[in-house]
Amino acid sequence: MKWQIKGRVKINAEGRGLSRFINAVHHSGLRCSEQYISGGRFSGEIRPKDLERFRELAESCGAEFHSFEYDTLSSRLRRRRYRIGFIAGAVIAAALLLWNASVVSVVEVVGNSRVSTGTILSALEEVGIRRGTRIRDINFIQCENRLQVMTEGISWVGMHRSGSRIVVEVTETVEKPEMVSSRLPCNILAAHSAEIVSMNILDGKALYSPGDYVPEGSLLVSGVTTDDTGRTILHHAMGTVIGKYQDMAVLRAPAQSMEWQPDGSECVRRKLIFFGAELPLFFTGKEPEGGVSEKSVRFIRLFGREMPVGIETSRTAGTVLTVTEFTPEQQRDILRQKLFIYEKNFLSGDIQILTRDLDYSSTGDTLTVRYTLQGDICRQREIYVR
Repeated sequence: MKWQIKGRVKINAEGRGLSRFINAVHHSGLRCSEQYISGGRFSGEIRPKDLERFRELAESCGAEFHSFEYDTLSSRLRRRRYRIGFIAGAVIAAALLLWNASVVSVVEVVGNSRVSTGTILSALEEVGIRRGTRIRDINFIQCENRLQVMTEGISWVGMHRSGSRIVVEVTETVEKPEMVSSRLPCNILAAHSAEIVSMNILDGKALYSPGDYVPEGSLLVSGVTTDDTGRTILHHAMGTVIGKYQDMAVLRAPAQSMEWQPDGSECVRRKLIFFGAELPLFFTGKEPEGGVSEKSVRFIRLFGREMPVGIETSRTAGTVLTVTEFTPEQQRDILRQKLFIYEKNFLSGDIQILTRDLDYSSTGDTLTVRYTLQGDICRQREIYVR
């Protein structure tokens, strides 16, 4: 590392005056390392600042002198000392590094799960913390308090600086769990008009038996009973009553669809982001109405670190409203897809589909489905006691 900073030069001397040159070097007091003589040639390594003195000694002694400077950091700087652009670039790079250390380059949010990072970053921008903000202008305590008040779902906020990064640690509020009481007195009613197939009563008094037909809303299991002494006892009626019942669904398909489709036009706009400031690099051009925009940002990296300087590119693709008329066959396909989604969402799980009757309308845009289903028909209702 020392030679990289100071530099070093390889020298060779030969000829009739070689002996006088070697003696002159030893008596001159000049530093010369790695000395050796091979094949009538003297070799060694010297400091760059002593090169001219060694050359003068060789000329005075009548020896042939050759030199070669190793490629070191100091040699590169010496060769480029008159290149104004290189010097200016080095000065600008140093200034950018110093400035980057004094401004926010990255805002990192940790500890959030329910509250999105985008929501927290938007709130931070409102309190003045964004990429390019001077760190010494940030009042961390005030920003912590304001962020906690502005963002719903956060109970604690802590901020600290790590170099040019601002790390925001958040603790989210703990939601109150839903209290489901199994001790409140209640009855079990029939959710559908059905024929009872089976019953499994855990608590309460059953008022019907398998094979009975019950209208919708009928009391299936009572939560009010009396003991042998005539005392009234309230129960939280529990159990499963499987019944066979009828149901119907009506699905409709649109006659046409209206969608925004790309029309082939595109508007590209770029902005220079310089330490938080946005400088437009466009002068003309109008964004298409109703277009779809896509933004991307590329920041400059210097010595592996991302600088708060970059280019933001916004691409807006033009669209046009397109109307598509559906044929009867296409409408039937749409109705089949809706039927599949309806049964998957509402008639899955413990509900069994015994029969299914499909009835398409004459126009083909309406599907009426009549089901025979089998499943649990229980619906609890609380008993209000004064």
